Amino acid sequence: MVAKAKPEAKAETIVKKSAKVPEQKELTTYGTGRRKDAVARVWLKRGSGKITVNGKSFEQYFARPVLRMIINQPFSAIDRIGNFDITCTVAGGGLSGQAGAVRLGISRALDEYDTVFHKALRQGGFLTRDSRTVERKKYGHKKARRSFQFSKR
Repeated sequence: MVAKAKPEAKAETIVKKSAKVPEQKELTTYGTGRRKDAVARVWLKRGSGKITVNGKSFEQYFARPVLRMIINQPFSAIDRIGNFDITCTVAGGGLSGQAGAVRLGISRALDEYDTVFHKALRQGGFLTRDSRTVERKKYGHKKARRSFQFSKR
């Protein structure tokens, strides 16, 4: 029995398929942050330091400088200010809670991006979720603890 030679056309297609190398995608990490009633979903990748919140620029969304400082704290803790591009969506709560949620999301994304950052972020307290929330209103009271004014007569 004589073995047949394989056609050369098939051999070329095999070589072409194996020669094709898939493109390396930019490493993007994700982190979720929560604070009070706010929830932030944060995507982080290497870049020039551009921060986008709900489709708006960082400075436009968080107008107060204190809130911008809160968000930049994880970067200053690891000495990487302006090295990462951030895209995030925030929902619920007020601006202060949203800034805290974005900070936690950025910290978690940085920790996932490189474990070298973990120690500095942990020591700064940026990986701990602040579990304080608003106390609920009780019946027979004006607010959570405030009662109606007492009248003796």
